[in-house]
Amino acid sequence: MSSLVFNGCIKQDDTPIVLETGNTTNNYYNNGGDTGGGTGGSATGNMINVSGEITADATWTSDNIYQLNQKVVVDEGVTLTIEPGTIIKGAPGTGSLASALIIARGGKINAVGTPTQPIIFTSTQDNIDIGETAGTNLDENDRGLWGGVLLLGKAHVSLSGDNVEGQIEGIPADDTFGLYGGTDDADNSGVMQYVSVRHGGALIGEGNEINGITLGAVGSGTVIDHIEVLANLDDGIEYFGGTVSPTNVLIWATGDDGLDIDQAYAGTIDNAIVIQGEQSDSSLEIDGPEGSYNASFTMQNITLVGIGDANVNGDKYADFRDGVRGTVQNIYAYGFKSSEYVRIQDDDSATNYNDGILSLADWQIVLPTGVSDVTSLFQNKAPTVTVSGFGSEASAVTAGSQAVGADLSAFDWTLAKAKGAF
Repeated sequence: MSSLVFNGCIKQDDTPIVLETGNTTNNYYNNGGDTGGGTGGSATGNMINVSGEITADATWTSDNIYQLNQKVVVDEGVTLTIEPGTIIKGAPGTGSLASALIIARGGKINAVGTPTQPIIFTSTQDNIDIGETAGTNLDENDRGLWGGVLLLGKAHVSLSGDNVEGQIEGIPADDTFGLYGGTDDADNSGVMQYVSVRHGGALIGEGNEINGITLGAVGSGTVIDHIEVLANLDDGIEYFGGTVSPTNVLIWATGDDGLDIDQAYAGTIDNAIVIQGEQSDSSLEIDGPEGSYNASFTMQNITLVGIGDANVNGDKYADFRDGVRGTVQNIYAYGFKSSEYVRIQDDDSATNYNDGILSLADWQIVLPTGVSDVTSLFQNKAPTVTVSGFGSEASAVTAGSQAVGADLSAFDWTLAKAKGAF
């Protein structure tokens, strides 16, 4: 095994790391010992151990497996390029020792895979090898085995106290590379295409896990499409403000929500499928602003797949909260149990619905067994504000007759498709 380290001083459990100098090509790999601690996934090529801050442009190649040991940070002004077919494995660890790839504000990722050579982020416990697209020893119920991928940008975000920037969820407060937010809505954090993120969501504190992909104030100059997140302990993808507009997104078997937006996200999420697992919560969790800055989002062409009566924890198709504003349209849902529902939770969101600021359109739902009226699946739980017509946007359909939802052919390349998840 080789060891790849970078200049920097990231704090891990309050112990600074002093790292060696690197440059932009593969000759900066040192023949050091194994600094990892991974428990699986032996490679026929090199296993490159990675830690610290990347301070100069770098390229990760498909003839190696890269092991993330704790946090790896792409600094401002630096681009990390990842070749098609490259496998990246995160080492186990919790708290400040959790492994993650972090694209700091001003840094960029250039991760462009292909349908036959996706870029795969997974756990060191995954026995996937170089040249493969799947291992054999883990499944959709193996969650929280490493951290996740975080992109942090300079776009607007609505924070309490009207702060322009904040510290991203999942990164300890004293790590300044976790800052996100600003005023540049066209900010560019790079490109992610045909990328699969698996088995992440490590705990950093009680009830606080890392999302599969975290997008903090990511700007519209960033390209994100053909993305798969599966078996993450927390949310699949969470959007904290920002203006990025991902397309062709698949989420499967999370331990919390599928797609989660918060802090006045202002982009468009187009063509997505969220497939619940046995531990999933809401397919869509949609939150509004925390400060006075506000914005409106769009979600469209979405398919939601329940897991039926076996889903003992899942209880919502979608949850609208905290004065959210936006449009959720062309939604197809099937496979849910009768106790699941679409909910407005608070007075501000209910008022926005009444005023047309929160808008639903053309929901088509295969009715669960025992449900005869599609509007009964839509529930207003606002304490004092009543709503008129909530659920009138929905119609009952039979499976296969729907005219809305995601174009599922966009996900033929995914592991979820290969495993028969949809």
